[in-house]
Amino acid sequence: MTDVVVPSTEVARRTIRRTDWVAENAAFIDCRTPGSDRKSNYAFIGPGVSQNSKQFINLSEPHGYNVGAAGMPNGVNNNLHLHFTAEVFINFSGEFRIRWGVDGKAGEYVSGDGDIISVPSWIFRGFTNEGPDDGLLLTVLGQDVTGGIIWGPSVLKEAESYGLHLTADNRLIDTVAGDELPPDVPLIKPMKQQYIDELTPYSVEEMRGRVTAPSDRTYSARGLLCQGLPGGNGQLALVIGYGMSEDRRQVPRLHEPHSFNMAWLKATPGEGMLRHRHNASSTLLVKSGTWRVWVNAGAEEEAVDLGPQDMLSVLPGSWRRIELLEAGDDAAEEGTGELLVVNAGDGRVRLEWAPELVEAAFDAGWMLDPNGYLAPVAVLVTATEDD
Repeated sequence: MTDVVVPSTEVARRTIRRTDWVAENAAFIDCRTPGSDRKSNYAFIGPGVSQNSKQFINLSEPHGYNVGAAGMPNGVNNNLHLHFTAEVFINFSGEFRIRWGVDGKAGEYVSGDGDIISVPSWIFRGFTNEGPDDGLLLTVLGQDVTGGIIWGPSVLKEAESYGLHLTADNRLIDTVAGDELPPDVPLIKPMKQQYIDELTPYSVEEMRGRVTAPSDRTYSARGLLCQGLPGGNGQLALVIGYGMSEDRRQVPRLHEPHSFNMAWLKATPGEGMLRHRHNASSTLLVKSGTWRVWVNAGAEEEAVDLGPQDMLSVLPGSWRRIELLEAGDDAAEEGTGELLVVNAGDGRVRLEWAPELVEAAFDAGWMLDPNGYLAPVAVLVTATEDD
């Protein structure tokens, strides 16, 4: 793998702190609809599906996925709409009632803090914050270009009564604010019933299988080569795709392609992942605790401390190591911190470990087999001593 050294200025640019978030309160066509007029849209990596050209984007370069968030006070709705690529919700705070179907009556799931919900593409979905406080749903969307969204027929009709229209090239036109309807670009019309009837239905049971609640997480104590070494005892729980796991028995909750993989990393203070790198775009999102991420190696190594709701985009091919400094008060497991790892791609992410770590793991009796999974040295290396 070619060495990639990330300059200090680039490390800083790729660090997105909670204080760097910039809300757009008129990102979508339902921004004047009563009950939906107080939601905030954030675009951290890529534009997502925002329909407002004024949407602030923290990092615009392609990652293979988009990362954003919806901030919603109690009682606020996100109206029914349809995505063409994967949409995954990460509940960072609040209680959200997620509903699906063209009329929102095909099924419901009430999401709690720490849930991850992968909503199938090509179905209508919406959600309401039913918690007592402001709620926050982070979103990861598949692909660099999502294709925008299709709104439910009733949403488009109601928005039109408030002077809001959507063009075929995903631009929001506000005639009340003085925008003129474009003469050369058609407006989006409600989806015809014949195509609505062809959409795949999902039962409540099927949708629950697409949810990874904190109680559904399965962590591996032997899923990384660094486990068993001082500072390397973070554990992965796979959510979407096989990702970085080196445990041949570990299976994710969801296997289907999303254009990215996702896993929880938990650790106790002083533990995490030792130095490694890989060829995929990667984003680290902190759920709880204070984490330190070192980027680069040797004299170029630089540390970044991340707190809850901070994130870091790590360049493909660059060395990184991760350590929990302080446990989080709201972690699913007391005394730990939680960090979400998102990597681009549908396949496995094959890690390259620092040479000194490979040597230390070997001395401790572990190495990777030809398929990249952990195995005992005693099995893979022919013994030279008499029994």
